[in-house]
Amino acid sequence: MTKRYEELTIADDFMFGKVMEDKGLCRKVLECLLEKPVGRLEDVQTQREFRYTSEGKPIRLDVYTRDRKRIYDAEMQNLNHQSPESLELPRRSRFYQSSMDMDHLNKGNSYRELPEGRVLFICTFDPFGLGYAKYSFQNLCTEDKKLYLEDGTEKIFYNCVSDAEDIPENLRELYEYIKTGKVGGNLTRRIAQAVERARRNEVWRSEYMKELLHDEDVREEGRAEGRAEGEVKGTIRICKDFGLSFEETVTRVREMFQLPDNEVQRDMKLYW
Repeated sequence: MTKRYEELTIADDFMFGKVMEDKGLCRKVLECLLEKPVGRLEDVQTQREFRYTSEGKPIRLDVYTRDRKRIYDAEMQNLNHQSPESLELPRRSRFYQSSMDMDHLNKGNSYRELPEGRVLFICTFDPFGLGYAKYSFQNLCTEDKKLYLEDGTEKIFYNCVSDAEDIPENLRELYEYIKTGKVGGNLTRRIAQAVERARRNEVWRSEYMKELLHDEDVREEGRAEGRAEGEVKGTIRICKDFGLSFEETVTRVREMFQLPDNEVQRDMKLYW
């Protein structure tokens, strides 16, 4: 079921992005994840879209930022009733890294100037099923495991449900907060405060509603049913889950699909 805006937590990618717009907080989260200092962030872009051709499939990165040496992509990842395998996280991480590199090169920079890249997936499940607190990947030589390619890229998948004993305390607290909302140290306290501020932001509330109504899930439902009613049904469901009244939903459906009143009323009787 779709969450209402006030029910969103840091584990939801929309809220994660809004909280991470705070450069200082974003930097602290990255330092916690990477277990090393991060330079002053030049910019933090959330839901950054990449599209290189008019026909090409766009991708959106949850949090895209950089310091003087590195570019970072941080993704909050839930299963959403799928299996870990169906999410294709390894190939997505490859695509995201290449998109960040292309973004750098498209600005007129040489490949020699490519910054280091870090693609971070914060998973609310174990992405590879081995129980590790995190899974870190770099390119290395198959014949000699001590020989690294040193192309400057690393992809890390974080397992928030790990019960491994060697998890650093601040990372353990972050995992616990993502899972349960329980506040531990200073970092999770700052995140919790940022979440509460975000929940009171009416502009972001409207933005969230707009995203829901145009979400790919709605379009997929319409395509799966093979008729326009599927999209109408999905929109009505989202409006109801979000807490809109019957009358507000009627207005929303009428405006979105340009339907006459009698058809809107018919669909409302069927799907409300």
